[in-house]
Amino acid sequence: MSAFDRRQILKGGAALGLASAAGLEGFARAWAQENQWKPEAGASLKLLRWKRFIPSEDEAFMRLVDAFTKATGVPVSVTSESFDDIQPKASVAANTGQGPDMVWGLYSFPALFPSKCMEVGDVADYLGKKYGGWLPAAEAYGKVKGKWIAIPMAFNGGYINYRISAMNKAGFQKFPEDHAGFLELCRAMKKNNTPAGFALGHATGDANSWIHWALWSHDAYLVDANEKIVINSPETAKALDYVKALYETFVPGTASWNDSSNNKAFLSGDLYLTGNGISVYAAAKNEKKDIAADMDHAVWPVGKSGKPTEFQLAFPILAYTYTKAPNACKAFMAFALEAQNYNSWLEASQGYLCHPLQAYANNPIWTADPKNKVFGEASSRTLAAGGLAPVSEKVAAVLADFVVVDMFASYCTGREDLKGAIKTAERQAQRIFRSA
Repeated sequence: MSAFDRRQILKGGAALGLASAAGLEGFARAWAQENQWKPEAGASLKLLRWKRFIPSEDEAFMRLVDAFTKATGVPVSVTSESFDDIQPKASVAANTGQGPDMVWGLYSFPALFPSKCMEVGDVADYLGKKYGGWLPAAEAYGKVKGKWIAIPMAFNGGYINYRISAMNKAGFQKFPEDHAGFLELCRAMKKNNTPAGFALGHATGDANSWIHWALWSHDAYLVDANEKIVINSPETAKALDYVKALYETFVPGTASWNDSSNNKAFLSGDLYLTGNGISVYAAAKNEKKDIAADMDHAVWPVGKSGKPTEFQLAFPILAYTYTKAPNACKAFMAFALEAQNYNSWLEASQGYLCHPLQAYANNPIWTADPKNKVFGEASSRTLAAGGLAPVSEKVAAVLADFVVVDMFASYCTGREDLKGAIKTAERQAQRIFRSA
């Protein structure tokens, strides 16, 4: 194949990235010839990733993996683990220097062990220049102290999933956009036996997402921009009282929910409003068409700041410094985010994944169904894990230890009073920030 032909494939691809398997393999072969990161002779890769919630996303990802292997000759073994198991397994690998070459995980987990992550600034620069630049939150997750230690592969928008009929019965024709209206809606829905419910257990995705929104939307933060601990504040107290009022409207058991609990409750008809990715809707379209028809989604209410203060789930991928195939790792990262791969993968995720690069904002998945729209805004509306502070090893440790989630859960369930819950979180943060 001539250089001209290869360039045409690299620039073209199938319309909107919807390539057939044969088309994807053709693109991959051309890409491999021009790729600047030539895999090491005899290289093979092991990748640990989060367990999929959307089967079609997993299938599209594995097609991408297969095309990469056929084009480069590098076998890629993929292992999936639950959200809650990714971080501990990744930490063990970092500490022992044994295990997967790459981990595709959640939030700021690479910042837990930045010295064990391979620098990938060259990959980030290549992708950023080619695809319109990284969104601010994506760059925040990829960098620690100015160095790229991971590539942000995607975000997952965790938004409000609700039943339209239950909202209407509660006296609302439009989803409320402020704190007071949202609480009023949840109270009315409980009165009508169509209750809300949000995870308050150690649900890595769901609990962290909505609890940090509740904190930040009240202008409260764990630390300020200089990593000074500021959790003990009147604003935090207001956030805690607000969430406790919401908690009183919830279905029983939310204090022990994991990341799949609300999906099951919503699809079984026991739950009518929750915070989740689009996976509930995607499953309903296949299994519970009556529920899907009665569903819609909304962004989180905006607080007094007048700006979104959401916390959406980020999915960064890292490669360990101990890998024997650093070039192969970089090649895989770059390949996954090329347009011919990424657009079709994004569509296959049905809105579960959201782009980290500006160029993918116009993917048709966000307009194919009006109920998908809000999920396409996740990566532009979210703050990063530190809130006001940059992502760091300390910020990542606080998140991994569920310090903020536990503060709210202990107050809502009565384990601690308001001052006690705040003091406990403050002590935990002080321990982490002093020792990290």
